[in-house]
Amino acid sequence: MPCGFSPSPVAHHLVPGPPDTPAQQLRCGWTVGGWLLSLVRGLLPCLPPGARTAEGPIMVLAGPLAVSLLLPSLTLLVSHLSSSQDVSSEPSSEQQLCALSKHPTVAFEDLQPWVSNFTYPGARDFSQLALDPSGNQLIVGARNYLFRLSLANVSLLQATEWASSEDTRRSCQSKGKTEEECQNYVRVLIVAGRKVFMCGTNAFSPMCTSRQVGNLSRTIEKINGVARCPYDPRHNSTAVISSQGELYAATVIDFSGRDPAIYRSLGSGPPLRTAQYNSKWLNEPNFVAAYDIGLFAYFFLRENAVEHDCGRTVYSRVARVCKNDVGGRFLLEDTWTTFMKARLNCSRPGEVPFYYNELQSAFHLPEQDLIYGVFTTNVNSIAASAVCAFNLSAISQAFNGPFRYQENPRAAWLPIANPIPNFQCGTLPETGPNENLTERSLQDAQRLFLMSEAVQPVTPEPCVTQDSVRFSHLVVDLVQAKDTLYHVLYIGTESGTILKALSTASRSLHGCYLEELHVLPPGRREPLRSLRILHSARALFVGLRDGVLRVPLERCAAYRSQGACLGARDPYCGWDGKQQRCSTLEDSSNMSLWTQNITACPVRNVTRDGGFGPWSPWQPCEHLDGDNSGSCLCRARSCDSPRPRCGGLDCLGPAIHIANCSRNGAWTPWSSWALCSTSCGIGFQVRQRSCSNPAPRHGGRICVGKSREERFCNENTPCPVPIFWASWGSWSKCSSNCGGGMQSRRRACENGNSCLGCGVEFKTCNPEGCPEVRRNTPWTPWLPVNVTQGGARQEQRFRFTCRAPLADPHGLQFGRRRTETRTCPADGSGSCDTDALVEVLLRSGSTSPHTVSGGWAAWGPWSSCSRDCELGFRVRKRTCTNPEPRNGGLPCVGDAAEYQDCNPQACPVRGAWSCWTSWSPCSASCGGGHYQRTRSCTSPAPSPGEDICLGLHTEEALCATQACPEGWSPWSEWSKCTDDGAQSRSRHCEELLPGSSACAGNSSQSRPCPYSEIPVILPASSMEEATDCAGKRNRTYLMLRSSQPSGTPLQSLDSFHILLQTAKLCWGPHCFEMGSISSTWWPRASPASWALGS
Repeated sequence: MPCGFSPSPVAHHLVPGPPDTPAQQLRCGWTVGGWLLSLVRGLLPCLPPGARTAEGPIMVLAGPLAVSLLLPSLTLLVSHLSSSQDVSSEPSSEQQLCALSKHPTVAFEDLQPWVSNFTYPGARDFSQLALDPSGNQLIVGARNYLFRLSLANVSLLQATEWASSEDTRRSCQSKGKTEEECQNYVRVLIVAGRKVFMCGTNAFSPMCTSRQVGNLSRTIEKINGVARCPYDPRHNSTAVISSQGELYAATVIDFSGRDPAIYRSLGSGPPLRTAQYNSKWLNEPNFVAAYDIGLFAYFFLRENAVEHDCGRTVYSRVARVCKNDVGGRFLLEDTWTTFMKARLNCSRPGEVPFYYNELQSAFHLPEQDLIYGVFTTNVNSIAASAVCAFNLSAISQAFNGPFRYQENPRAAWLPIANPIPNFQCGTLPETGPNENLTERSLQDAQRLFLMSEAVQPVTPEPCVTQDSVRFSHLVVDLVQAKDTLYHVLYIGTESGTILKALSTASRSLHGCYLEELHVLPPGRREPLRSLRILHSARALFVGLRDGVLRVPLERCAAYRSQGACLGARDPYCGWDGKQQRCSTLEDSSNMSLWTQNITACPVRNVTRDGGFGPWSPWQPCEHLDGDNSGSCLCRARSCDSPRPRCGGLDCLGPAIHIANCSRNGAWTPWSSWALCSTSCGIGFQVRQRSCSNPAPRHGGRICVGKSREERFCNENTPCPVPIFWASWGSWSKCSSNCGGGMQSRRRACENGNSCLGCGVEFKTCNPEGCPEVRRNTPWTPWLPVNVTQGGARQEQRFRFTCRAPLADPHGLQFGRRRTETRTCPADGSGSCDTDALVEVLLRSGSTSPHTVSGGWAAWGPWSSCSRDCELGFRVRKRTCTNPEPRNGGLPCVGDAAEYQDCNPQACPVRGAWSCWTSWSPCSASCGGGHYQRTRSCTSPAPSPGEDICLGLHTEEALCATQACPEGWSPWSEWSKCTDDGAQSRSRHCEELLPGSSACAGNSSQSRPCPYSEIPVILPASSMEEATDCAGKRNRTYLMLRSSQPSGTPLQSLDSFHILLQTAKLCWGPHCFEMGSISSTWWPRASPASWALGS
């Protein structure tokens, strides 16, 4: 039976046993875990005869788990997997594919990390690119927009809109043009020094401007664009500015596009053009490129061949004119007299050469005096392309050869000798009527312009050829490899890819494609609009319909291994043996260890690893688990997306997926008992288990039983009487009705005095501000202050205002005095009542000639301050008796009382104890120990000179008073006191075999040093003369406690303890209540600096 299948006791089931041999195991797909999950080419032979048609499920074992697949499901899986066939069964065309050698390609996704991209909303047709390396910028001309981009990453530096006006567009459309055509398409873009010259179609109304190279919004000059830029954006044109600043443009110069011309303008020379409406000069040309080289301006184009007698065909040409041409006199006025053109030959040699007649792009390599050109077949023929290179010497040779001339329209084009075989733009003498004309005769210039011989390429065969593809653009880079100099071609195609090729004379490398770069996303195909190269930055700039790309010329870092690096055959890259990486020659650490292997063309690796296709839909299947059965879901997939090819790896991973198999739950073992919930008194312990061994899933049964058990603990360990805080008492009355006061409440510590925390709690109350209370004194009676002899007078009366913004009445502040004055006429017509005082004044004034006005007496002494601290006030008074007013004299003017603030200092703060700390652990476990707790005089701390806290700052209590178990030796004598004021003693365990129950307790103890009390009379300091607060002379009696034996002289004590028995401590003029103070250590010299009194 194949693969070791044996009949199962269960009816209609097949139980797989292990295959007999390794070959069978491999063929049958038996895996390490026991799963029979093979590809169908291994699965089907492993089934016993009849298994595919038997009724009932087919079971697959997986270690302890057996999975039986229902027959319909298996049939589906088998049919799904049957598409995965062995490579040997594929058509022979795939074997032929594996034998082919194709150039490598770089997919869009792989190229993306290396490429920088620029787009702009609304901008299209990025066809004009101009490099400005000195400004580190790329100038871009698009439809209706101009841009300045960074050369490093084509990030935007400036965007300027350059659109046609609404009237211009409306006029364009009225002439039958579409809205798409009636836009401003930039067709000339040249950087010349610090200026940028640009021309646009301007909705079929060409216009040119000069702008600042660093600010495209700044227009320097605006001129007409006719004869410098085409009307129609679809017409091919080219232009170049010479070193003398002259613009040479090749374009059509009329609206209909029927008048092509090569035109010179803007310079010091006269404007010139080719002969108008003469098809022999230019016959429906498509201009490709223009270059300023030496004495000539060269133009590369393709046009209908006038010399071709049979039918219509297109030839590629190179034309040239002398830059010193000034035109003719009477004949050929305003027309070139040095215009010549020759055919460019790019063809495959043979008995019948195959010509690539249509020039699409040209590139001048001045370092090598080479012109590279991209040529294609006619647009209506089979697509084919080639790249040919031409020496400037070959071009000059063709122009120095014979002409081809047609005597009349019916005559043939025949060769004719060149009158000036080596014409170099010579001129006639500067005297006579033909001054400054070139040495060509005007008659020859009018009829002899087509050269008889074609310009031949550098090599008989094109540098690169490609069938079924049309090239569109070309740039060339010179690359210095380790052993030679290479020309690397970058060729743009109409499908939107860039071919990187080698131009070399080596037969083994002829026509080599290094790689093909896919710069567009998959599924997008469009021709490149422009292609520029910056050799210094080793970068390509690609103009597209919707944006600009920056592509590096080399990506050496992409090759991770030496084989990949050398196999790329890239002249830029080599393997650095020292750094073990692929790098450029400039980045290599040691040229002698930098290697290349450019001996053959690179070949694309057509090996392809297999990939799985999509999974089939899930289908139900069954499994057996011991005595239980359950259900699963199964699905399959094929290794066909893609299939492995040319030695590629098979798909990795399972081809069949079994999931969601039901499982019955089972308990895990019980955990250990947890700690008791209480440390004393009855508590409980818990242990747990979980239903996760395994957990139930996909419809399996849950576990039966409890997941948690509890039991009592600490039944024989009663708890001590609890020490706890009683409930808080009620809050006391607020200390202030407004302006912020304090409340307190208290609680008691039940069953002891070791409760943690404080027994007093404070909080603020009545924080709202106090209302301002105002008090006005009654008005005084009206008092005359100025009485005339006629009886008229002025009277005044007074009252005072007091206001209190605080709840404390001591905080009242006296306000300003308010005075009212009135005038009383002598006739009594006013509201004043003439009282007796006024009558007396009048009488005395009329009888006594001497009137005496009152004057203030000297100020009296200041009263005592109303408050001892926190701002009070004091008052002094004066009387109007120096002299008193008499005989109608005026009373004193001014206040009779004066107030002044006093005692602004803060009130002194008496110290108060903080709460006790918690009791420390007992110092011994048996035989008598002690607890200790402390507090500090910081709630609040006393202000300088104020009362300090009275009482002890440390409390001790006995603990562990039970006798220690037997086994200890007697305690040793207490040691001498240390500098910290402590003594210690020790003991040792005398048991021979001390166990856990023997010698319990501490082996050492410590205590504060005991003190001997020495009565000492200290003299007061000489500064204070031992004077107390009442002015009496006293002596201070102190009790010193020393750790030294009794009778030790005071002078020999290193330190001593002061026990103040005095009632007051006086320092300078200030005395403070002290009480008894103990436990305070002083340096021996300190008491001499204190003045003490009792």
